Amino acid sequence: MAVTIRDVARYCRMSIATVSKVFNGYPDISEATRRQVMEAAREIGYRPNALARALKTNRSYNLGVLFVDENVSGLTHPFFAAVLNAFKSESEAHGYDITFINHNIGTMDMTFLEHCHYRNVDGVCLACVDFRSPEVVALVNSDIPCVTIDHRFENRPCVMSDNETGMRLLVDRAVELGHRRVAYIHGQRNSLVTETRIKSFLDAMQAHGLGVPEGYLTGGRYDDVMANRPRLWELMNRPDPPTCVLLPDDAAYFGALDLLWNMGKQVPRDISLGGYDGVRAVYSVHPRVTTVRQDNVGMGRQAARSLIDHVEHPVTAPNDVTMIPTELLEGDSLGRPKE
Repeated sequence: MAVTIRDVARYCRMSIATVSKVFNGYPDISEATRRQVMEAAREIGYRPNALARALKTNRSYNLGVLFVDENVSGLTHPFFAAVLNAFKSESEAHGYDITFINHNIGTMDMTFLEHCHYRNVDGVCLACVDFRSPEVVALVNSDIPCVTIDHRFENRPCVMSDNETGMRLLVDRAVELGHRRVAYIHGQRNSLVTETRIKSFLDAMQAHGLGVPEGYLTGGRYDDVMANRPRLWELMNRPDPPTCVLLPDDAAYFGALDLLWNMGKQVPRDISLGGYDGVRAVYSVHPRVTTVRQDNVGMGRQAARSLIDHVEHPVTAPNDVTMIPTELLEGDSLGRPKE
């Protein structure tokens, strides 16, 4: 005989209403109670009927994730992989499954919005996409609850990393060490992240009374080990080369080290470098990069909580921006400039 919710309630010595609230993700249940009920359900073999729950609540308990990065790195993306994994874990803790949204279902081609309707998702998390795309805008303006990561729409909640503070911390540290010629190779200028970091870089340099010569601010690419090497080579071969170069992210640091080694230059003896993201891979590289750590796990968890709040409380859930703090991680790649 199948184990019922009544059996779980009796096993826990709780009311059926309390156990039901746990399984349906109600926010007025304490974490201790939720954990006790879930452990009891596992112990006696209770499996909630997803179809029955969907019919009762008029929800599918399925959240969509739209993630389309330019490098097609998917779930191997060094930064967003952790964001999405945290989003998945937090969603599952609230009783939701995850579906990745795309254009194709078998041989059928459909828009992102059509796919969301096809899968009957309760809400969608949008991360690392072209937010200016008409079909992304159509999805955000639809009746489906949405949360965005690192991009702000006025009518939707957003989770953002504090890129303004992160970039300022890098510049402040470089200037503190004595650097006056600081260059910045930024990522693609198609996102709010890039524009925020550029503005923060320029504002921080100005606050220190330092100019940014023409060519010191130059465009590269995110999540690409090799693409930023030509920009760094050009900077190093200027008549007035910088003493410090800030890179678009930690991935660029690997390519920069290789290029500089081939040029006969050492970090930080000949040139200082700064990264961004704080991905685990760079912790094992020597010299260890000075970088800005983004709380990707915190971003993913908060995105899930915000989206579920809008799914379950569509009238009262706020369309606000949640700013996730960043911090400077001291390494060995930023040193004092040569005399």
